Amino acid sequence: MSASTSETARRAADGPGPGADLLAALLDGMDAALCALDAGGHVTHWNREAERILGWSAGEAVGRHGFDGWAARTADAEQALARLMGAMGAPGRQVHEFALLRKDGGRVLVRTQSAGVRGPDGSPAGVYCAFSEVHAQIDLERSIALSEALFEDASWGVVLVDVDLRPAVVNAHAARVMGVGRTALLGRPLGELIVQGVEDLEGALQHVLAEGAPRALSEVWVTLRTAQGERRRCWRSGFLRLASPLAEEPVPLGVGWLFQDVTEERLAEQEADRLRFRYSQLHRAGAAAAECEDPMEAATVLLDFALAGFADHALVDVTAGSDRLFRVAATPAGAPGPVAPVAGGGIPLRYASGHPALQAVNRLGPVRCSASAGNAKAAEDWAGERRWPRDAVHALCMPLRSRGRTVGVLTLLRAASRPAFERPDAVYAETVAVRVAASLDLAGKDPAGAPGPGA
Repeated sequence: MSASTSETARRAADGPGPGADLLAALLDGMDAALCALDAGGHVTHWNREAERILGWSAGEAVGRHGFDGWAARTADAEQALARLMGAMGAPGRQVHEFALLRKDGGRVLVRTQSAGVRGPDGSPAGVYCAFSEVHAQIDLERSIALSEALFEDASWGVVLVDVDLRPAVVNAHAARVMGVGRTALLGRPLGELIVQGVEDLEGALQHVLAEGAPRALSEVWVTLRTAQGERRRCWRSGFLRLASPLAEEPVPLGVGWLFQDVTEERLAEQEADRLRFRYSQLHRAGAAAAECEDPMEAATVLLDFALAGFADHALVDVTAGSDRLFRVAATPAGAPGPVAPVAGGGIPLRYASGHPALQAVNRLGPVRCSASAGNAKAAEDWAGERRWPRDAVHALCMPLRSRGRTVGVLTLLRAASRPAFERPDAVYAETVAVRVAASLDLAGKDPAGAPGPGA
C-alpha cells in the first residue's frame, strides 16, 4: 500500500476535527452497511453494519484496493469492482448483487445500491455503495409489498389505530364497509362513526395496547352512523399490537385492526336458530293441545308455547255479531303468567274506531303498530287508549279465521325490552293464529253462553 493511499485511509478513518467525528457517527449509526471507494478503487469508508455483515473491521478494510484477497474470491472480485466503479460515471443509482466473503470464510450474497461521488470541480471522485444481505432485503421488500397489498387490495378491512385510539390509516375495503372515505376518519374518534358498540371496540383496542394481541378472533356488533341512517353490523376482528423496530425497548405505535363484515352470515344464523326454536315450540304445542279435552284449554296451551321468546302478552277476542268483540282469554296484565280464560264475559269490548284489532278483522290480515319511541308516559297512554297492558309498546293483531269465517282476533304485545314486530314475526303469528282459531271454532261457544261460530 503506497504512502499516499495509507494517508488517505488514515484521514478517512481517523481524520481529526468535529466534522470527521460527526461523519463517523453518522456512518456507524446507519442501519445499512456502507462502504465508499475513491476514484482509484481504494476503500475510504467502512461502517459498523458492514463489519457486522462481513466481519471485517474498518481498520482492516479502509485503504484496500477493491475486494480481492479479502472480501471476495479472486474469480468474483474483478467483476464486482468493475461494476461498482461503473456507477461513478453513470447517472442515478445502480443496483447489483454480489457474492462476498466473510472474514470467517463463509460466503454471503448481498444486494448493493451504488452511486458516483463528485469532487469540488464536478469531476468523478469515487463511488459509495450501500449493501445488505439479500435475504434481509427480500424480507424488507416482502414487508413493504404486504403492507401495500393490505392497504390497497385486501378483502379484509385494515385500520391502523394510534395510541389515542384514533384511526391513522384506513384501507380501501374498510372504508367501503364503514361507508366513509379513506381520509374521513383519520385522526377522529371512533365514536363519531359508531353509534353503539364503540365501548366494546375501544375496550378491545386498549387491551391489545396493554396486554398484546388476543389469541382468537372476536366478533363485535356495532351500529354505524351513515348518510342513509343507522346500520347494524357484525365485524369479525383480529388485533395486533404495533411496536417500533427502531427503539431499544418496544414502543407502542398503536394497533393493527383487521376485520371482516360477517353481518349477513350472523343474521342468517340467528334467523335459522329463531325458526328452529319457534317451530319446535309449535310442534310441542300441538302435541300438548292434542291431549286437552276442552278446546278452549287447547287454545290457551297453544298460546303459552307460542309466547315463549316471542311476546310478553296475548289477548284473545272472539266475534259475536257483525262488529262486536268479546275477551275470552288473556295473560295477566300486572305480572307474567300463562294465558287463561277470562272470568265472566258477555260485555263487548269498547274498542274505538280504527283500533288495530278491528282493522285486522276488516282487512282479514295482520296489523302491526308501535308506540312512539323515547317517551315512557306517552307509551303508557298509547297502550291505555287501546285497552292493552300499560307496558305494551309493540302490537301485532291477527284475525282468527276458521272454515272461511273470522271467529276472533289474536293480539300479541311486546314490552320496550323487545324489538318491534316484523314481517317474519307476522308469518309465524299467522301459523299460531290458524291453530288457535281452529280450537275456538271447535269450542263453539261465545262468551255470553250462546252458540258460537262452531255450534
